[in-house]
Amino acid sequence: MSSHHFVKDKQEPAVLILEVDQVRFDQVSPLLEWVPTVLVSEKALDQVRSWGIKIDVILASEAFQREYQHLLEEQYPVKFIKTLDEAYLQTGLDYLLSTEHKAVHLVGISHLKALDLQDQLEQINLTILDGDWKYYPVKSGEFKKWFAESSIHIHGKEGMPVQIQNENGELILPITYATMMEIPEGITTIKAPGIFWVGEQVYS
Repeated sequence: MSSHHFVKDKQEPAVLILEVDQVRFDQVSPLLEWVPTVLVSEKALDQVRSWGIKIDVILASEAFQREYQHLLEEQYPVKFIKTLDEAYLQTGLDYLLSTEHKAVHLVGISHLKALDLQDQLEQINLTILDGDWKYYPVKSGEFKKWFAESSIHIHGKEGMPVQIQNENGELILPITYATMMEIPEGITTIKAPGIFWVGEQVYS
């Protein structure tokens, strides 16, 4: 293994773990291959510690920090970032922007929150891991990818028209709460007049 595995590069997407109820370690471990910066909310901390992974930042209330002061030594070099009113997601994103990270994987957040995050996309690239699904934003209005035969989820502003082209032909439809598409093997192109998110099932 070459030594560059151990260089923390801010180009490498950080990993922000908010909840772990629906998350297994085997879903998270591929994100950790290049030793990214790992941020964990106090809610997820016990579970993430049990995975034995290196944590860089704990997002926590003052009360939690006082109670878990010993972690600063046990997990050295770890730091606490004060979080008010359980705003772990926003606090974590603010920290990553202030440390000039360019991208982050959000773990344990509902894809329904994606639309609330669109203002952040100009500053930082986001992907969302929600259960067995991975969601990523398409900011350019056009997305083209080769897929195996599968189902994908297109998520965006309710009613926004999307154009989908693949071997099955061309389809234009408005995005609804959960637009699921069965797609054939081959290249699928998706176009829309605004930001949309594509979800793929990455674990089954």
